[in-house]
Amino acid sequence: MAEQQNKIKTAVVTGASRGIGRAIALELASKGVRVVINYNGSSDRAKEVQKEIQENGGQAEVRQWNVADHGACEAAVREIVKEFGSIDILVNNAGITKDGLLMAMSEENFDSVIDVNLKGTFNMMRFVSRQMLKQRSGRIISMASVVGIAGNAGQANYAASKAGVIGLTKSAARELASRGITVNAVAPGFIETEMTAVLPEKVKEASVAQIPLGHFGKPEDIAKTVAFLASDDAAYITGQVIQVDGGMVI
Repeated sequence: MAEQQNKIKTAVVTGASRGIGRAIALELASKGVRVVINYNGSSDRAKEVQKEIQENGGQAEVRQWNVADHGACEAAVREIVKEFGSIDILVNNAGITKDGLLMAMSEENFDSVIDVNLKGTFNMMRFVSRQMLKQRSGRIISMASVVGIAGNAGQANYAASKAGVIGLTKSAARELASRGITVNAVAPGFIETEMTAVLPEKVKEASVAQIPLGHFGKPEDIAKTVAFLASDDAAYITGQVIQVDGGMVI
């Protein structure tokens, strides 16, 4: 039992090369968790996150695969389990946006967002949950969005994908609870990332006006919530969607 308690936990964080994913990887590593940094595009940025973790005394590995690719997810999970023996925490963070008004949205832009944000989350949940069932333990945390709760003009594809993540989270929580696996989602509001940095000032001002706390959140706000849900302190929390949005959607 002591050996089990002292075992280093392994976390897989998808889309961890920048923004919220990077902050989550750093936060989990600071708690003594070995982090597998998944990326699809930029290996340089993923390696920078790995270097930062290692320089702070943590453990991190970098792996490339596209979460929308069912077979690639299966192979990645198999390799990680073979190398480290377990996957204790899965954070489904990888996501994309391709905004546009409903009537003008192309089928390609709708499909690609659903494929990465929703199907990618399903792919990773499916294969990681198999391992967690064998372990009879695990934490699964997925990135939803306040947009998946309230909707947003010009983001029909993104809102649908994130609403899907919420439904997937609640269903998986019911299926996996008997084996000691918790499944939760975090729904960020406006967070200071590269995505929000390029917004025009008028859009930023209008967005802040919707937030009772009066400012955008930081990636670390999301990371600390994820770390809590991944910890033993959250052992009795499952099937929940925690909004980290400064009160924007109440």
